Amino acid sequence: MACSPSRVFAALMPAHYSGDTYENENEPSFCRAAKQTSFQSPRPLREIQVTGCAELCSPPDRATVTISVSNSKESVNDVTNSITRRVDYILQTLRQHEVKEGDTVVVKHIQREDDLYHMQAEVKVVFSDFERMQQVRCVLMEKLDKSVCVGAPQFTHTPECLSLLRRRVCVAAVESARLKASEVCGMLGQSLGRPLLVREEESREWGCGQQECVEAPPPLQDRVKRTLVSASSRVFVTFELQPKVRSRRKL
Repeated sequence: MACSPSRVFAALMPAHYSGDTYENENEPSFCRAAKQTSFQSPRPLREIQVTGCAELCSPPDRATVTISVSNSKESVNDVTNSITRRVDYILQTLRQHEVKEGDTVVVKHIQREDDLYHMQAEVKVVFSDFERMQQVRCVLMEKLDKSVCVGAPQFTHTPECLSLLRRRVCVAAVESARLKASEVCGMLGQSLGRPLLVREEESREWGCGQQECVEAPPPLQDRVKRTLVSASSRVFVTFELQPKVRSRRKL
């Protein structure tokens, strides 16, 4: 992504500035000193203003796998028993791989057409561990027959994952601005002081979404890369500009 050109602004003001003043020469010196103390404007702040940009991406942290089971029998009991045995085996496999019960949803549907009863069940499982997900998929595809269809994983980002990405990219943009300001101060013979203002001017997010391959399903790593979410941030930061302190040489 192309960010806007960087902007740097440094204001170098005299260390002591009192503006245009009128002094009465006949006025006693102690009176003039008192007036200057009371009405003298505060010393203008020396500052440097910079912008910083950053761009980061985040892989998905969740994957949903749908396992479909279907069969047709002449009686309701037969088709129900057939589907139930397969669903029980799927749930047992999930427990063996330490998948939480709250991450699993089972939906069943039965209908009659002519003299046959058709029943279908769907088991939706949400994984946060992608390696464990692959192990479960391999076991189910190896042990179960063609009446069971193990779907391809659908990757998503949780709100917590996206919130972390936004914070990380904003912090990276501020760090970029700080480094830029520090280099400019070194060139001007000054020291970088405390930050006076930090403002995020722009924040964007984008992703490529799910992309299915018609000829053959892509490998797992390719699927993860295709669902990356990217974010960018541009910040405006003002730092205090301080004169560089020179160490005195020891005699």
